[in-house]
Amino acid sequence: MIEIEIDGKKVDVQEGSMVMDAANKLGTYIPHFCYHKKLSIAANCRMCLVEVEKAPKPLPACATPVTNGMIVRTASDKAIKAQKGVMEFLLINHPLDCPICDQGGECQLQDLAVGYGPSSSRYAEEKRVVAPKDAGPLISMREMARCIHCTRCVRFGQELAGVMEFGMLNRGEHSEITTFVNKTVSSELSGNMIDLCPVGALTSKPFRYTARQWELSRRKSVSPHDSLGTNLIVQVKNNKVMRVLPFENEEVNECWLSDRDRFSYEGLNTDDRLTRPMIKQGGQWHETDWQTALEYVAHGLRNIRHEHGADSIAALAAPYATLEELGLLQKVMRGIGSDNVDFRLRQSDFAMDGKIVPWLGMSIADFSALKRVFIIGSNLRKDHPLLALRLRQSIKRGTKVSALVSNDDDWLMPMASKMVHAPSGWLNVLQEVVVAVAQTKNIGIPAGFESVQPSQQSRALADNLLSGEPRGILLGNAAASHPQASQIHAAAQWIADNTGAKFGYLTEAANTVGGYIANAVPGKGANAQQAFAQPRKAYVLMHLEPELDTANPQAARAALAQAEMVVVMSPYQHGAEHADVLLPIAPFSETAGTFVSAEGRVQSFNGATKPLGDTRPGWKVLRVLGNLLGLDGFEYETSEQVRADILGTKNLAEVDLTSRLNNRVEGGLKHVSTQEADLERVADVPIYFSDAIVRRANALQQTADALAPKAWIAPLLAQKLGVAEGDMVTVKQGGGVARLPAGVDAGLPVNVVRVAAGHPSTASLGAMFGPITVEKA
Repeated sequence: MIEIEIDGKKVDVQEGSMVMDAANKLGTYIPHFCYHKKLSIAANCRMCLVEVEKAPKPLPACATPVTNGMIVRTASDKAIKAQKGVMEFLLINHPLDCPICDQGGECQLQDLAVGYGPSSSRYAEEKRVVAPKDAGPLISMREMARCIHCTRCVRFGQELAGVMEFGMLNRGEHSEITTFVNKTVSSELSGNMIDLCPVGALTSKPFRYTARQWELSRRKSVSPHDSLGTNLIVQVKNNKVMRVLPFENEEVNECWLSDRDRFSYEGLNTDDRLTRPMIKQGGQWHETDWQTALEYVAHGLRNIRHEHGADSIAALAAPYATLEELGLLQKVMRGIGSDNVDFRLRQSDFAMDGKIVPWLGMSIADFSALKRVFIIGSNLRKDHPLLALRLRQSIKRGTKVSALVSNDDDWLMPMASKMVHAPSGWLNVLQEVVVAVAQTKNIGIPAGFESVQPSQQSRALADNLLSGEPRGILLGNAAASHPQASQIHAAAQWIADNTGAKFGYLTEAANTVGGYIANAVPGKGANAQQAFAQPRKAYVLMHLEPELDTANPQAARAALAQAEMVVVMSPYQHGAEHADVLLPIAPFSETAGTFVSAEGRVQSFNGATKPLGDTRPGWKVLRVLGNLLGLDGFEYETSEQVRADILGTKNLAEVDLTSRLNNRVEGGLKHVSTQEADLERVADVPIYFSDAIVRRANALQQTADALAPKAWIAPLLAQKLGVAEGDMVTVKQGGGVARLPAGVDAGLPVNVVRVAAGHPSTASLGAMFGPITVEKA
């Protein structure tokens, strides 16, 4: 450590750190634009000039290394004069459009110009003009004349997002920030560049000209989309969500947001919001009041239980329903005698039921510290954008990442090894890695594995995994929904145990872990797959769209068509063809609730706005339904009481769920010989098709990631079928048919057809994995 003095105060700082770091440690503010604690040093704005004793001229605090005994003055006459000089230069070409600038009120340049800018300019010549650019549906570049070339946006793309979408063109006064060759910005983290811009050059396109920041009230919330538990600030005007920004939490999302978390709020304000309870009578929909609707539901459930037994009723919820909603849903179902309740809508192998409560297996901080990582069945960059960002940072510190996946998508990070195989071949590959690890460590090969010969790739992966620590092996969304999930789990667990690696799941949704904690899983009843495979007489559906959110939309639709009663609890009008009752329940922004993240972190939030129209929080609807059904234990008055009942304590600070979470299954490893299918489907869930809110967010639906699905095939298969890129093909699976444009992807195995789930154009098809046929239309 080195001691330096800043404005008369002494401070110890790490050798090699900068004057700016020392000032931050003391809490001394030095004006700056290009400096950001999470980005590399650029030192190109010069606003942070300070006086350093014995230095002939002022030096930039962000790029001046500390030396022992250094004396720095940040507010001396010399420093202030230098800072004011820089500000005068910055304002020479800046347009005088503060009254109509979206950044007004939260603009760093505006704030610092008050303290360091002159009252009038000596510059009388014409200001420079920069042509506006189109960067896509999320970021507005209409006023690039405001840009002060701090290059924060360029550095963010290069260093954190992993793709340099912005760059600096030309020199001198002709310099400008632009996209490359008229491309639009398509990173899943691009919105962070809006936050980083210290002036109004990059602004939010969906938010543009809708409100001033001082008109907005702010509410803290938690993202409902992925399992990280990202902290949000939801900004509201006139009872409408206008904007979402990151709430800084170093332990979870640092100061970043994915675009899905940032722009999905548009899906909360759509025209198809359900605002009144509705009942179908004689094939016609009629609006009604809550009392009538809930009495109708209670009467219908009682009748079906009386005529067909409680087992003929099933309840299914989306995994981003709150802890309170899931807890009361299972309580209602068990109260009427049915054990058929589940939230694991995309899962297809339930052999580990009752044995595991899957979670990350470590804290997010531990995840960031891993030196060797093996990820199975995940498109990490799109499924968990902020975990991918953390991994990119780890790679710079020497971490090596390996993956077993079904398609060669670019993760925007250097990979130690990436094995691309059809999903039916994943288990074979893992069994090879098991043997390779045993041989490398010179331990006994598991019984039954004697005939397995590891490939060169499997050996390399085993060697890489054993070459550093701490290690982590993680199963992604596709591994969890794989038809052989339990056998993949057993093989991965054996590898983790014998390499000393931490083992866990990159869980799918905001409350996947919470669903287990709320006990919204069947004991001996029907799971999500069985509930549709063996049709029931009544279904209660919460927050889900069965044709888009389930592992087999074909089976879901067929089962719902046969049911006598279907109750849809949703913020949106959907399911009119199979529903009998539509109950408007609040999305996350209009209710109090709790999510449990992948690392087991319990985070509660309150509603940011009042419920729209006659919408009611889901937990309140279920509480009243429990009372109407005459069930015990539904006397709750607040969501906190429901939460305390589920967690066993009122005090969130006391909650530690790690003892209730478990990724380990004893003795599950056995050799299974799997045969790869002639042609099989891989159904990823694209980032902007992942849930009902995102699917309705207009700006996100205009991005490259939300393009309508194609049937992606390998070049060899395209040649065999006589199909070129863009030709129409007929895809058949089960009894379903879809007509889709073909896409040719050299990164796919030759026996794989990649057809996305979660979209109406593919909802007629069957399971997410399994045999499929493709022919030229």
